[in-house]
Amino acid sequence: MQVLARHGYVEGRNLMVDRYPAMGDMTLFPSLAARVVGNHPDVILTGAPPITLALKTATQRIPIVAIIGDPVALGLVSSLARPGGNVTGVTVDAGIELHGKRLSLLKETRPSATRLAYLSSSIAIKQPQAAMAKQAAESLNLFVLHIDLGNSLNEEAYKAASDTVAREGAELLLLSDEPQHLPNSRTLVHVAGKAQIPAMYPFREMVVAGGLMAYYRDLLDALRQAADQVAQILDGGNPAEMPFRQPTSFKLSINAKAAREIAVVVPPTLLASADEVIE
Repeated sequence: MQVLARHGYVEGRNLMVDRYPAMGDMTLFPSLAARVVGNHPDVILTGAPPITLALKTATQRIPIVAIIGDPVALGLVSSLARPGGNVTGVTVDAGIELHGKRLSLLKETRPSATRLAYLSSSIAIKQPQAAMAKQAAESLNLFVLHIDLGNSLNEEAYKAASDTVAREGAELLLLSDEPQHLPNSRTLVHVAGKAQIPAMYPFREMVVAGGLMAYYRDLLDALRQAADQVAQILDGGNPAEMPFRQPTSFKLSINAKAAREIAVVVPPTLLASADEVIE
């Protein structure tokens, strides 16, 4: 809201913001999208592919600003430079290179590992990011075990996943980059903790909550850029002509305490390369 205020848009004065929570239940996205569009907002700010796709289906007229992975691969836009429709926004992905980097960093903590647990919702496993993660894993000789969290990302789903990870003998864990994970960060990090295996997360917040490591696009920076685009649209900008803003760098955060708790020795070179080490 601070970014919008700098553009002259202040909530309660000349800006009204309607918020629509789904509480992690992705089955609600189509009806939620219909409700949002039915209220005829001037612009919609959203994140994550399933809700963005539902909104795009519900309206081709109302501008949508999305914080998302790869909008071209998802079929949301024709190109990043010229979206050509009613969707623009900020990308938080760099394709297969990002997934390869995450996994190569993770494997440094356990070089002999061959079995990777990939946690995602039932929806996300069908999307391009999951295919890229699997391809990157296979290039590192990792066998991928998909741990299906269903379509409601909640405490019960993560607790069930924890048992599955241990039972399947996974040696490493990679979490999908779904923002719906964030409200359950503390519960989620216990999945890897219980199995005593190293885990890579897509968000810094999960390292702060006790997870081992994250390689990520700064979400606060992405939100600031998305707010700039919202203001641009409120000023009369056309989303069809507004390029998607792409990341120029990614950050690595490591939780040294989490490493000690699962008896993992993080190589000194990896610690030295981190942007942040949490003790």
